[in-house]
Amino acid sequence: MAHMFSRGTQVLVAAVFAAGFATAAHADDWLQWRGPDRAGISTETGLLDEWPPEGPAVNWQIETLGQGYGTVAVEGDAIYVQGTRDGQSAVFRLRASDGGEVWVRALGPLYDHTDRGDGPRSVPTIDGDSLFVLNGMGEVAKIAKDSGEVVWQFNMLDRFGSPNTRWGISESPLVVRDRMFVMPGGPDGAIAALSTADGSTIWRSAELGDVASYSSLILREIAGTEVLIGFTGEAGVGVRAEDGALLWRYERPSTVNAINIATPVLEGDLVFYSASYGIGGGAVRVSVEDEGGSFFSEQAYFETRLQNHHGGVVAHEGTLYSFFGPALTSVDIETGQVHWRARSVGKGSLVMADGKLFLLSERNKVGLAVATPEGYDERGRFEIEYRGDFTWAHPVVANGAFYIRDQESLTSYDVAK
Repeated sequence: MAHMFSRGTQVLVAAVFAAGFATAAHADDWLQWRGPDRAGISTETGLLDEWPPEGPAVNWQIETLGQGYGTVAVEGDAIYVQGTRDGQSAVFRLRASDGGEVWVRALGPLYDHTDRGDGPRSVPTIDGDSLFVLNGMGEVAKIAKDSGEVVWQFNMLDRFGSPNTRWGISESPLVVRDRMFVMPGGPDGAIAALSTADGSTIWRSAELGDVASYSSLILREIAGTEVLIGFTGEAGVGVRAEDGALLWRYERPSTVNAINIATPVLEGDLVFYSASYGIGGGAVRVSVEDEGGSFFSEQAYFETRLQNHHGGVVAHEGTLYSFFGPALTSVDIETGQVHWRARSVGKGSLVMADGKLFLLSERNKVGLAVATPEGYDERGRFEIEYRGDFTWAHPVVANGAFYIRDQESLTSYDVAK
């Protein structure tokens, strides 16, 4: 059964974990970039309220993924992640119980044109019996998740006549029912809808000719209309999922060199976008004339201090949590006013589970804090081994385990009570 991403959709509940894992009070798979609804929030409960000084217990660690900054997707005892094998960009299926390899599938040439960040960046998307993958060179593939066999594959940059980004394609493909959505950029349409059956093109967003960015799309239902919310290389946008029609465009939070990375978030009628490099973050209030009618958007606020580089933003109960600049920050999403700022573990990425923020610094520090606008409440901190470069892959919480991918390594920690 396909996994839906609109509001009101039930999250698929994970199967009981394989032997050797503690079972959470409520387990939750992590089927795609930023988990259920792409919001960076797990529905998992029954997790540790605090960590010992040395951090949570390690279930296992492997060091065989090769280059890459993409994190994991998890379904039951299966982990899917991109990496490098024999000089090629590759997709791995691992066992969540022990990290063992089930299969490895090469996808083609490796992106290796930068001083750092070589290898694939994006996260595979699990949908039914299939896996949908996009690598740093623009190779798109549908893979049978059990066998690793490629069902179809093509290069989206070649098909759409789009140049690669400076640091390689980084978005994670969005799958909704029988369609996959990607942002190749280009004057003929920055966003494209593809058939999951055969990879054929259904539409391109002809009204939107922006260059590509490094951000990933989300889908939300607004007043009865399914809307793709994205951050192109030039603007925050809303596009009708049915046909690619442009619903709104918001240029204020965009950088001048297309380095827009953070995934947008929607809370109520506010869509929040943020970029670094001296730009900031802002929200647009989206309204609809009537059911199925015209969309209107207006800026609610913009704050230069709300600069998120690439660590992501979580919106929960009217509050934004993110590393805005080097500090972990709590912000009122309605006004943009800061509740509190804390140095915490330093600039990094975060996800939320069981009312807590799981924090990963780009400089090897890991933390746990309560998600509350009342003040910074840290519940644990430890350090991981330095591997010679920044730790940029986002953390993941799934089925009682906390996953950290750092360069070639992947570590599973036991965070269930």
